[in-house]
Parts: sequence; C-alpha cells; structure tokens
Amino acid sequence: MLSLIGVPVVLLGLVLRFNPLLVVTAAALVTGLAAGVPPLALIAALGKAFNDARYVSVVFLVLPVVGLMERAGLQARARELVGRLRALTTGRLLLAYLAARQFSAAVGLLSLGGQANMVRPLIAPMAEGAAEAAQGPGDAHRATEIRAQAAASDNIGAFFGEDIFVALGSVLLIVAVLRQNHLSVEPAAVALWAVPTAIAAFLIHGARLLFLDVRLRRAGRSS
Repeated sequence: MLSLIGVPVVLLGLVLRFNPLLVVTAAALVTGLAAGVPPLALIAALGKAFNDARYVSVVFLVLPVVGLMERAGLQARARELVGRLRALTTGRLLLAYLAARQFSAAVGLLSLGGQANMVRPLIAPMAEGAAEAAQGPGDAHRATEIRAQAAASDNIGAFFGEDIFVALGSVLLIVAVLRQNHLSVEPAAVALWAVPTAIAAFLIHGARLLFLDVRLRRAGRSS
C-alpha cells in the first residue's frame, strides 16, 4: 500500500499549484522509494524515461528554445515576412502546411511539426499575417478562428498521416490487436489501407481551408 503514496503527493502538489513537472517527479521518487526500489536504480529509471520519452524532451529542450525565439521577436518576423507575399492567403498557407505535415508524418517524421514548436510560434502568426495583408487588421474573433484552423491543420495532418508509416506504434498496435483476435494481418497492409482515409482527410480539410479564405474576404468587405 505504501507504493500508492505517490497519488496523494500528486494531488497535494496540484492543489498547492506547484510546478507540475516537479510534482510528478517528486511523486515518482516517493513511489519508487516506498516500493523498495534502490535510489540508484530509481534515478537510472528516471534517466531512461527522460531519454526515451519524446514529450519530456519537448518540455525540457524545445519549449525553452521556442520561448527564447518568441521573446526575440520570432512571431513578429514571421507575420512581417508573410505580409510581404501578397499572393499568399491564409487558406493557401495552411493548406501547404497541412500537406507538409501529412507527408512528413507518413514517412515517420512526426517531430517536424507540432502545436508547441511549430503552430504557435510560426504557422499561426504567419496565417494571421496573411489575413492582415489581404483584409487589413482584424478582431479577436478572426484571430481565434485562424489559430484554431492552424491547430486543426497540424492535428489532422499528423493523425491521418502517421498511420501510413508501417513502423509507427499505432500501426503495430492495430496489428497486435487483430492478431490477438486470430486475424492475421501485416503492418504494410494496415498502412496501405490508411492511404485512402488520409487522402479523404486532406481533401475535406483542404476544402475547409480554401473556404476559410472566402469567409475572411466576406468578413473584410462587410467590415
């Protein structure tokens, strides 16, 4: 029962609004010690998790770098650069990013995009800059919609593109579940059947992005 002591540690830390990363780390240390894990083995396990888990690397490495770049004016520069390209609209920009995100995910390069390290510092400001160049300054509602569409483009591209890569965990999980139920299937077959779904997702969301340009133009004329 002592191994469950990490649960109240997490609850207490979150209630007191301590840093979530410190709370989780403290809970892991307390749980390991309570379960009788030697200190050196516990530290080794945490180090292995740090190296293996990509989300930990993002928190400790990518996010501080992105924060420093934003402080140095990354978003403003991205917005200014896109504002000079008159032929580039918000929908076309997000459509290009959707294609790049889906293709990179299909070949296993999921880390090339992401909400924290790509959408927030670059894609969303560039999309807003394209809207300002075409329709002029907008309100908070327009900015929120553009940011939401930028985030959706990243999610849809990654979600429907990653299943095409045969060595990804989701594909292997599907194969494992099917084989447990006595259905013999190869990862390549699962990836192949994910291609039509990925194409349909690209066409549907691509049409939504192009229609976003139409709605932005109508809103600009009415205002």
